[in-house]
Amino acid sequence: MSRMGELHESEHKLLGELRALRQKQRRRAEGKDGAEPKLTVGQLVADWVAAGMGSWPFIIIQSAILAAWIVLNVVAVIKHWDPYPFILLNLALPFQAAYAAPFIMMSQNRQADIDRKKAENDYKINIKAELEIELLHQKIDELREKEIALLTQTVADLTQLLKRKDGKDGASDSVEC
Repeated sequence: MSRMGELHESEHKLLGELRALRQKQRRRAEGKDGAEPKLTVGQLVADWVAAGMGSWPFIIIQSAILAAWIVLNVVAVIKHWDPYPFILLNLALPFQAAYAAPFIMMSQNRQADIDRKKAENDYKINIKAELEIELLHQKIDELREKEIALLTQTVADLTQLLKRKDGKDGASDSVEC
């Protein structure tokens, strides 16, 4: 930097890019630049499955079904369809987990992408704010320099005026004697 507070050319370029990006995001938010990309059927299903399996109602219903399964097979009110050690139940639960895992992972990956994009946007906004603050500091420094120069010039002018006045007063005093 040639002077304190001046921005490099790359910083000016970055600031321009960030301003253009922010304007594009504002237009998108207002509906002028098109909506967010629509989700595919697979993404919608993955989100639906992940939301359903990660909810308290699912956990409560699943727990109730498992408890009923075990009680009905132990008590033998009806015919034992899965007697102890519950081999059919031990086959069904891993099947459910293996089937649901890819849906949950797809939903998590999509959410991770969304979070990454938000983090990148936050970073760009922070960089822009830093550059804007730096520009404001530069403007304040320039105003301060101008004000100091003006005050210095005013003091010099007043000093010179006082010297002239003292010179005239001194000259008039010597003439009166």
